[in-house]
Amino acid sequence: MVRIASDEVTHGDPLAAATRELTRTGVAVLPAFALSRSLGIHLEEWIRFGRHWDDLLPDPYAAELGTRRLRRYGRYLMDDTARPVPTEDFVQPEDSNPLYIGKSRQFEPLTPAFAEDPVLHGLLAVLRRIASALDEVTEWNVKVHPFRSQSSRSGNGRPTPEGMHRDGVTLVSSLLIRRRNALGGQSVVRDPDGRQLLAITLAEPGTLLLGDDRRTVHGVSPIRPIDDSGPAQRDVLVITFASC
Repeated sequence: MVRIASDEVTHGDPLAAATRELTRTGVAVLPAFALSRSLGIHLEEWIRFGRHWDDLLPDPYAAELGTRRLRRYGRYLMDDTARPVPTEDFVQPEDSNPLYIGKSRQFEPLTPAFAEDPVLHGLLAVLRRIASALDEVTEWNVKVHPFRSQSSRSGNGRPTPEGMHRDGVTLVSSLLIRRRNALGGQSVVRDPDGRQLLAITLAEPGTLLLGDDRRTVHGVSPIRPIDDSGPAQRDVLVITFASC
């Protein structure tokens, strides 16, 4: 059974606890308060950071599968520091949705404000520490994917239209930024034999889901609106680390 890493309970290191759980089982969850403490940031900074999601653009490839999703894409090379590099075409791994396999897809880059945001760079530093526990890599190829999934009552609202999949990396992470008028959106992680390791609905902004992508597959169930006040919305930040 996968445990959510606490701060063990008050005096420990929640990041170390999450890292141990990740290496032991292949998946871990870092609660929002623990991540905020690790980053040294407060609610006001999370709110400011979340405004970048209002600048995302439609994802035409998700639309091919009937899902309304917005996104951008950034790439960094990282050792002690993260250095932005030009984005390359994104290619889905071979064990994903057949409609995506072998397709080279282009996405609009992160805005300069997003790419330089100190909250993003704090997250990259935290994730590098975690990734280094999974593999000894001198330089990491880091990909940053902010997503906004939306759904009406008649839409399919699939945050991962490719279904259960791998990203072809070492570490995959999913950070909840915001949910609005949304039911569903359960994150499921399984081992390669299909045994469920974790099923959790990320509900509190700042909650971080971590996975060893070499040992697991993951996906997210559809979202739907709670009421007719507007579409269901789920904002997340997916960051992956792979060896260069």
